[in-house]
Amino acid sequence: MDKELLMKVACICFVLSIFQSSCNAASYNVVRFGARADGRTDSSKAFVNTWRAACGSFGSHTVYIPRGTYMTKPVVFSGPCRSRIMFRIDGTLVAPPNYWDMGNSGFWILFSKVTRLTVHGGVIDARGSKFWACRRTGSRCPPGVRSISFLWSSNVVVRGLKSLYSELIHVTVSNSNNILLENMNIIAPSRSPNTDGVIIQSSTGITIRNSLFKTGDDCIAVGPGSKNIWIEKIACGPGHGISIGSLGNSLNEAGVQNVTVSNVVFSKTQNGVRIKSWARDSKSYATNVEFRNILMKAVDNPIIIDQIYCPSNRCPRETSGVQVSNVRYSNIKGTSTTMEAVKFQCSASNPCRGIQMRNIRIKTPNRATTSICQNVHGWASGSVVPRGCF
Repeated sequence: MDKELLMKVACICFVLSIFQSSCNAASYNVVRFGARADGRTDSSKAFVNTWRAACGSFGSHTVYIPRGTYMTKPVVFSGPCRSRIMFRIDGTLVAPPNYWDMGNSGFWILFSKVTRLTVHGGVIDARGSKFWACRRTGSRCPPGVRSISFLWSSNVVVRGLKSLYSELIHVTVSNSNNILLENMNIIAPSRSPNTDGVIIQSSTGITIRNSLFKTGDDCIAVGPGSKNIWIEKIACGPGHGISIGSLGNSLNEAGVQNVTVSNVVFSKTQNGVRIKSWARDSKSYATNVEFRNILMKAVDNPIIIDQIYCPSNRCPRETSGVQVSNVRYSNIKGTSTTMEAVKFQCSASNPCRGIQMRNIRIKTPNRATTSICQNVHGWASGSVVPRGCF
């Protein structure tokens, strides 16, 4: 049985086991613990108390947030719990109107050291617009928060969640394994800073599928220490595309391996599929990556490997130590807004190796489309437009 089929079978079995074990779950309603659905009263203590009651009880349980609007300051839902938890949101969670009330932790809704968890449905609205405005003025601002995060957790399903206007990253997954994110809607304006959709770091066995991303930064970013990542059936745009990296922030940074990105539509994004690393010495790497069955609609940089990544003016003056290898691009078509639809700007000291291109057709309306290759080794097969430059 091949790798793709094994991953899909494991995912199906995982989801079925959750449904089977949650059928008879007892319900803990946050309203009974003091939460108020008026959109003004701070319900954070009620949420935490509800969680503790469910988490500390034997048997599968549901933490239930009924219809209505609940304002909450930062909350931490800590494990381990005695049994599986269904966290069902039928209502809307909103952040405090004053962004200073979010504190300095960097998190709004945090699940920590939790296993066997399902987060189902609901809307979370971080009301990030005033925070973004503060950052644009250069005034003294709080550090900002990620909307929902999973830290040191495993066997988690997030399904049907809608995340609006995060101050920073919408969803973070860190030091976790066996996480499924599906049927999500992630929405922020195109000019909202650092509002990535999902960022994965130091995690294994993460699946993201059947979801819509409209952001001001990467729709999805796969960070250092991540492996066995499956991304499919995604609509991305606006945003900065789907990225591996940035890598090479430090010398002993972990690498990224076994990433599949399939059946994605990019619409008016800054990038399509991207691998990016800093130009500094590092032992990091990106290997065994596949981008396939992808449609580009007016994308600025449809296919790009950037090993001189530097979004600010403080750029390192070295060559990237990150090793990029075994990257496959297949069945990718659409349009580019720039003539250079394919850019492989690889490291002089660590050239990209094993780059494969098959059945690529990307055009720039009314202009010739070209490729750029620097320090890259690979081969092409089938029809490749723009013409390969290996």
